Formats: sequence, C-alpha cells, structure tokens
Amino acid sequence: MTYATKHIAQTLKAARQSKELSQRALSKLVGVPQGHISRIENGVVDLRLSSLVEIARVLDLEVTLVPRKSVPAVQSIVRSSHSAKTTAAAQSAATELKRLQQSLGIAIHEHPAIKEIAQLQRQVRELQRFKINLPQLDSLREANKIVQAFKDNTRGLAEIRQALSGLQDIRNAVAHALPAVETVIPAYALDEYDHG
Repeated sequence: MTYATKHIAQTLKAARQSKELSQRALSKLVGVPQGHISRIENGVVDLRLSSLVEIARVLDLEVTLVPRKSVPAVQSIVRSSHSAKTTAAAQSAATELKRLQQSLGIAIHEHPAIKEIAQLQRQVRELQRFKINLPQLDSLREANKIVQAFKDNTRGLAEIRQALSGLQDIRNAVAHALPAVETVIPAYALDEYDHG
C-alpha cells in the first residue's frame, strides 16, 4: 500500500469511527458489502473513485483535487477545524464531568452504603484525565440525569449501575482510542521542511 493510499484508508476509518458507525452500518449506507469496507480500510483493495466519493460523502467528507502548492494550506485548515471541534468537546465534557462530580458528592453523602456511587465517582475522576468527544458527551449527560433522578428518588440502583456501565464504556473507548492520523507531508515538499 502506498503512503497516500494508507493515509486515505486511515482517514476514512477515523471518519467512520468518529461518526460511531460500524463497518456494517457504513456498508448499508454506501451500498457495498461490509467485507469491501474492511478491505478498503486495511488497504487490501484498490479503491475505485466512485466508491471513494460515495463513502466520503456518507462520512461528511469531500474528495477534491487541490493544486500541489495548496496542499499544506488545505491541511492546515483541516487541522484547525478539527482542533476547534476537539476543544469545544473537551470544554463541554469538563463542565459535564464537574456537574456529575458535584451530583455524586451529594448522592454519596445521602447514600454512603451504595458502592456503585463511589465507583461512579472514581470513573468520573479517571475520565477527567482524558479527551472526551461529542458522542461520548451525550452519555455523560445521560449519566448525570440518572444521578440527579436517583437523588430525587425517581430512579433506582439499576439505573445507577447502567450509568456506571456507560462511564466504564466511555473510559475504555478513550483509553484505548487509536492514535490520531499522522500528518501527511507530500514528497515534493520535503525539501522545504528539511531546509526551512
């Protein structure tokens, strides 16, 4: 697999994962077999342009030919856009985790014998060390609603266990997340980077 092809495959896979789509779900949306999506992401098969365009559109990406000299500028814009979304998600997650921690502090004071609340507190403290993305933010909000309802005696221990399971899933997802796709420097530009 060439370097450029590998980058395209990694970008498609990362976009699919960020939309929380399975290969099977993407295959249904695009109209190609799931096995073909897997082979594309692993760089085992050459991707037809028509398939690339269709997969990209489903993943909210666009296939565009860019003049070579403009590639660094386009990459900078893409990184900047990605960085802004990540920063907004991180700020919202930090706020939600703080709210959840406060709610749990009250809940553990009112119900010190319930070990699941203490476990939830530990999960929240651990999650504060990670970057949380937007889909995971919804799960944090749901956990907070469950804890609030538990404090108000409208939800029971089963829901608290559900919230704990959800936070453990988030923790596992962010702790085992794949590293970001590396920046691609076109071969023609290496001289600029070596001498600059």
